Amino acid sequence: MLKHILPVGLVLVSSVPLMAETGRFHEDQQISVHEKLDKFAQGYEKEISVVDNLRRMVSDGKVSGQFKSMYAGYFREGDNPNEYATAIGGMLKYELAEYNGFNAAAAFTTSQDLDFATGEDTKHNTELSSDTQEYTELTEAYINYRNGNLNLRAGLQVINTPLADSDNIRMVQNTFEAYIATYYVDNFEFFAGHLMKWQGVDAGLKHGEWVNVGSKGAYVSGITYTYDVQINAWYYNFIDLTNAVYLDIAYTFDITKDFSIDTAAQYLNESEIGVSNAEAEIYGALAGFSVYNIGFELAYNISNKKVGKHSHSGNGGGTLFTSMDTMILDEIADDREARAILASVSREWNLLNFLYAYGDFKGKENSLGEKAHIVEHNIGCEYEWKEDFFLGAIYVIQEDKEDSSNDWSRLQLMVAYNF
Repeated sequence: MLKHILPVGLVLVSSVPLMAETGRFHEDQQISVHEKLDKFAQGYEKEISVVDNLRRMVSDGKVSGQFKSMYAGYFREGDNPNEYATAIGGMLKYELAEYNGFNAAAAFTTSQDLDFATGEDTKHNTELSSDTQEYTELTEAYINYRNGNLNLRAGLQVINTPLADSDNIRMVQNTFEAYIATYYVDNFEFFAGHLMKWQGVDAGLKHGEWVNVGSKGAYVSGITYTYDVQINAWYYNFIDLTNAVYLDIAYTFDITKDFSIDTAAQYLNESEIGVSNAEAEIYGALAGFSVYNIGFELAYNISNKKVGKHSHSGNGGGTLFTSMDTMILDEIADDREARAILASVSREWNLLNFLYAYGDFKGKENSLGEKAHIVEHNIGCEYEWKEDFFLGAIYVIQEDKEDSSNDWSRLQLMVAYNF
């Protein structure tokens, strides 16, 4: 059980006129830079048909998918070799129509490195298609039952929760073997599930090998309330690893049609199970505004020191406000107090989206007297045409202020087509 549970300890105050009280939280808003990048060329599910006999479940089924090609290269300082790869692949999904509340679906995902544009041996970047330069997997295979506001799903599936998510920022997104129940009533969504195994970019990309969530799976429950404000309360039991409570609250003040203010706060408490050493207490806050499709955000996270302990970011990209393309606070929060500050600006212009983010991650001395200080820049651009065709590019610069030999830059180019 948790040693202690605290309420969200941050209150964001803004001198906003009374007219802003009619504002509503933007449900499709992505708070962190990592979440914004996750939405670049995100696939979508087609609406399924509801039929009145078994035969029509097949004939009225839907085929959907995504074609994707990506180049990703790391350029390192000193004698460290550059790593790069170019891959082509995508996802193909078939979903039965719904009959008496039941339907099912299956999806295959593949990513194949192109030899002529991929490095060999130590120059090979393995994050696109694994160390064998290819990856093909049955990534979804589930049975679904819907009855009113209740939905039950069992099997291989896409899940997006604070500490277990798809993290779709490379070629192969994370999917999970899980048993999930969701229930909607008024402005509430209730979630309960058992996560068992997972695969994808954060799970190692080993063909045919699904790895355990946590050490032996995880039990998850959560409540989300969305109306004028969005509030999340989640509990995770990562078996033999850690118990985690995650809380956040977010609110958008719509001042005028072209001007809004965003505020958010978060809290994560993790307590170790046994001798796993996974224990942390992290606070976060975010404030920003958008004016005429130009957005500005400032985010902050701090992780209190737990001697000999480390935080567990979960299974995916993590949920902290300061998470970037590559760097997250967990990287330096082991056995030390650490904080992260992130500033970003984004611009929507017709079919183009631009993003620049600066992150400063700093850790105090750990038990060995070692400090940490990492700075990361993200520069991104995306072109979207008719919600089907995407071009995207991101350039990342990471500087280690404690050891310049760890400095590197990263370039990623992507083309994707949804069908």
